[in-house]
Amino acid sequence: MKRIIALLLAAAFAGMPAAAQDTDATKGLSGLPTPRWVSIASGEANMRAGPGEAYPVTWTYRRKGLPVEVIREWGIWRQVRDPDGETGWMNKNLLSGKRTAMVRGKVANLYARAEFSSPPVWRAEPGVVADIQVCDEGWCRLSLGGRNGYVLAVDLWGVYKGETIN
Repeated sequence: MKRIIALLLAAAFAGMPAAAQDTDATKGLSGLPTPRWVSIASGEANMRAGPGEAYPVTWTYRRKGLPVEVIREWGIWRQVRDPDGETGWMNKNLLSGKRTAMVRGKVANLYARAEFSSPPVWRAEPGVVADIQVCDEGWCRLSLGGRNGYVLAVDLWGVYKGETIN
């Protein structure tokens, strides 16, 4: 019965106008832009069906640093999208502003410099998550376990097309 009520509440919330959740199309209630990239701050974080602890947990993440995209805000709650396209709500305390990226699609070569003529210094399998150091002109410098290298931004989940990160 509780699950049915929670699902009905989630469905009712989904029908609310976006203006009630965001102050405008580019800034959330926090004053930060939406959408934006963040990462999961803890080793265990619950995603919920709606913005509150009364909503059922739809997914539990056990991967600190996983990049997620904040697409909406509601008080202390952030609606996020994960790398698989799943959306749900997380308490802002479970998220970090630290920028990370996940290799997607295929094995990615990471180069010594942001150019294909540079020698590859390591390879990263799909699903590897690394810290973003910088992104510019379609390349991102990643850091993982003492290794650094440049990879094409299009091979990453956690970076917008054309985004510059300093």
